[in-house]
Amino acid sequence: MLGIRVSGDVVGELAALRRVPRSAMVTTCSPMLVHAIRAQAFTDFLDRHPAAWNALARMIADRLDWANRRRTDFAQFSVPVRVANVLVEISGRHGVDRADGKRDLGVDLTHEEIANLVGARKDAVFKAIRRFKDLELIDPGHRRKLVIDPIGLAKFR
Repeated sequence: MLGIRVSGDVVGELAALRRVPRSAMVTTCSPMLVHAIRAQAFTDFLDRHPAAWNALARMIADRLDWANRRRTDFAQFSVPVRVANVLVEISGRHGVDRADGKRDLGVDLTHEEIANLVGARKDAVFKAIRRFKDLELIDPGHRRKLVIDPIGLAKFR
């Protein structure tokens, strides 16, 4: 898994812009409605709407930043720190504050999916999640992770 996309996100845009076949596979976690847009129609739309080009460029830059942070994490940090960094980022981007003061991660992820995101083995991620639970930084559910203390998790080293 290279990234997480949610409702409203664009996928395959680089292939359309470069006029090459799309190389990534998209897997959905729930039923959804999707729209396939031919490359020429997509680029024609962008040419007619400069604000859309601007929004697309920002989105691509955000994804590049995400990928660069993951590469930096791989080189600099232990698995628990990489897991903490990814959970904080996902929570910040997709999370929702709950009435009980916890922050819902916003997406359902298994330990294996988190392991893929941080470039680690599943058992190492399981140990990190258990450690965060013991430190009361997160409240893990079956597939959903509830971030209890986003500031503490962000400071985890």
